[in-house]
Amino acid sequence: MELAVCSVLTSTLLCSSTMASTTTTGITKPGPVPFTEVDDGTIPKRPAKEEFGDLVATLPHKQQAGLDLRLYQSFWLPEHWVAGTVVFQRRFVPRPDDVILASYPKCGTTWLKALAFAAMTRDHDYGSKTHPLLRLNPHDCIPFLDEIFADGQEPKLEKLPSPRLMNTHMPYTLLPGSVTTDTDGCKVVYICRDSKDMVVSLWHFLRRRQPDMPFEELFEHVCGGAVAAGPIWSHVLGYWHASLARPDRVLFLKYEDLLRDPCGNVRRLAAFMGKPFSAAEELAGAVEGVVGLCSFEKMKGLEVNQKGSSGAYHATARDAFFRKGVAGDWVNHMTPEMAKRLDEIVAEEFRGTGLAAP
Repeated sequence: MELAVCSVLTSTLLCSSTMASTTTTGITKPGPVPFTEVDDGTIPKRPAKEEFGDLVATLPHKQQAGLDLRLYQSFWLPEHWVAGTVVFQRRFVPRPDDVILASYPKCGTTWLKALAFAAMTRDHDYGSKTHPLLRLNPHDCIPFLDEIFADGQEPKLEKLPSPRLMNTHMPYTLLPGSVTTDTDGCKVVYICRDSKDMVVSLWHFLRRRQPDMPFEELFEHVCGGAVAAGPIWSHVLGYWHASLARPDRVLFLKYEDLLRDPCGNVRRLAAFMGKPFSAAEELAGAVEGVVGLCSFEKMKGLEVNQKGSSGAYHATARDAFFRKGVAGDWVNHMTPEMAKRLDEIVAEEFRGTGLAAP
């Protein structure tokens, strides 16, 4: 398959390397490529719970916001994910040039996916209607590991040419040792967000399935730590400590920093992923091209992000991933007392770590 003609805002800019990668399935095209291009529906589902369901049944159980949660290795996970997490931990084999995008839910996942994909696929013309991000939702471009392993469909990942972009909501301590300890393992990019804005965004997101959910109910779950993939502060700190111990392997980003300086952080992201912008690309405005293509207003306005759904489990309407994209919206939902309480919990958990809340 021939590559698209390389054009980054100017015809004089040289295309990034077109050396093809070959997967075990024989596909030849440099990655990343949209996941939907290789997911042809031929890999059957073999739910991980069929193998590890007995283990899952022994774990502490809670219901939260319409979800069944199990406490696995100190984190509350949606029951559907737990068996897949066991498989992920035991059998995932990373490639050296893999990049895993990690986040707590509703902390900028969609934006990070779009920015990373655009920064890694600069052979596409940002102005062309055929650009993957103009015709596909970011979640359809980058596979969600938690869901893939839960469904027992990990062979899909072998279809992806290198370098692969993937994402997860798993805490750092639950990632496979092949990712967290191997010196030649893959890279991880993590994004966090002000916990108050995260709660608001998560509430709006969950209400798509449970419209009558009180905000106060979710807030109490968050403060108590018993929330999906939580406690939230433990999730954040796991990646923070990893970024300090392994800065060449773990990049820690804040959503608020991306809002303040998107171009500077896209440069940082691209360099970390092994694809820094060249001087020619800088002059041609490639960084601004990536930021413009992935802007909230641009993505929210696309028809592909307004219709249809993403995800095999509890499929979510695509427009649910694009609400406001701002910082500080918590003031419209929380009382000052609620905000103070959550800030104090997070500050106490972060004390002495060197990490300041956004």
